Amino acid sequence: MKETMEPVRAGDLGEKESFANRKLIRPTLPRIENHGNHHPVPVQSQERRDRPERPHDRGGDRGDRPAMGGGKRPAPPEQTNAENFYYQKQMQARTAMVIVLRDGEEIRGVIEWYDKNCLKVNRDSGEPNLMIYKPAIKYMYKENENGR
Repeated sequence: MKETMEPVRAGDLGEKESFANRKLIRPTLPRIENHGNHHPVPVQSQERRDRPERPHDRGGDRGDRPAMGGGKRPAPPEQTNAENFYYQKQMQARTAMVIVLRDGEEIRGVIEWYDKNCLKVNRDSGEPNLMIYKPAIKYMYKENENGR
């Protein structure tokens, strides 16, 4: 008996069945060669053997081949923690920083804390402490660095 699949709307494909782990199966068919006459001669068919699994080399010899097998390369990490490491280092050393905003304004002070969206800068020159949103920052540098 022939198996049939029920029709599925395009939007329901993910809900009904996952197509990601399907293996392509190719049937072994006899090769037919035509030797000029009208009667094809069947050629002895050989069993198709599955290729043995090859160990995935780490380096890869082509740039488009994944380093570790399994299809696509994994996405790069969303956060490398380099920013966090820099802020932690400046906070612990209480380094005087100059923060240049996108509009050109310079803010001088020490970073007290930070989170995903903002920095809190303590200023000791009698000016109020500020919380600065990261998207407003153009760049920053240590105050005692002259050659920026």
